[in-house]
Amino acid sequence: MDKVPAFTSFINLAAEKLGGKTLECTDDFFAPMENLLKPGRGIFIIDKYTEFGKWMDGWESRRKRIEGHDWCIIELGAKGVIKGIDVDTNHFLGNHPPHCSIEACNSKDFSTTEAVWTEILPKSPLNPGSQHFFEIINDKTWSHIKLHIYPDGGVARLKVYGEVKKDWDMVTEDEIIDLAAASNGGKSIACNDMFFSHMDNLIMPGKGVNMGDGWETKRNRTPNNVDWVIVRLGHKGIINTINVDTHHFKGNFPDTCMIEACISDDASIASAEWHPLVERSKLKAHSEHNFKVDNDQPVTHVRLNIYPDGGISRMRVIGTKSM
Repeated sequence: MDKVPAFTSFINLAAEKLGGKTLECTDDFFAPMENLLKPGRGIFIIDKYTEFGKWMDGWESRRKRIEGHDWCIIELGAKGVIKGIDVDTNHFLGNHPPHCSIEACNSKDFSTTEAVWTEILPKSPLNPGSQHFFEIINDKTWSHIKLHIYPDGGVARLKVYGEVKKDWDMVTEDEIIDLAAASNGGKSIACNDMFFSHMDNLIMPGKGVNMGDGWETKRNRTPNNVDWVIVRLGHKGIINTINVDTHHFKGNFPDTCMIEACISDDASIASAEWHPLVERSKLKAHSEHNFKVDNDQPVTHVRLNIYPDGGISRMRVIGTKSM
């Protein structure tokens, strides 16, 4: 496979775990549209069939015998600026669409006349069983996208990489909010290890669904090792509580953790001055840990340190925004 483009480091705005939803499509006779937003690239089970035909892990429409083409509308899990898109036809070999295009809109209700659809990806060729990475050059904020396939066929997964754009003007300065949440614009920007699962899982909505839905590092045999992850907050703020959740991590949770914070931008984070928010504290298996923070200074980033290694399901950074 070709080198993965840089835009894939952004969050997947359409991900089911972020709250992305498929709303409407012309046809999903063979395989439901909801599969488009599931994690991974989809699987293939040779002898699995349904009453409609071959079971496929994706969205697949019937062979079109009339004029027109098929489409599917997706509500993004969070409004944002789209940096790139991956249209993946994995396992769709003799039944993939030859072409696709994508439109986007920013509206509370995509079906109203207020929803103005704008083409962000012109009609583009697709190959069987392949990922197709398309860079999007557009700085507008979008809430919905519409995937067109020509004329019909199957797409395994659709990933919409971008930057969350929360309207912080709608948040009052005394409102208690999760400053690190991905849906509020938080982003895991760096870590020393994510061998088993991705650092972005830490700040996703809801409880982790399994051990793979968290941040987990490999076993480290180096004496006094510390693994770490840095999260940029969605907005500069004052933190009063941090929740560290080891849900599902029973034989592989970290022994202890410590949390620090700083004021910086991403480019200068390597030289930032960190100060402690939570002193090194014992952790338990499969448990939530609430740490009260005694700090009245605004911060932009937090660093979670775990000793010596292991897995954390979620981290919530609760506080108020500051100017």
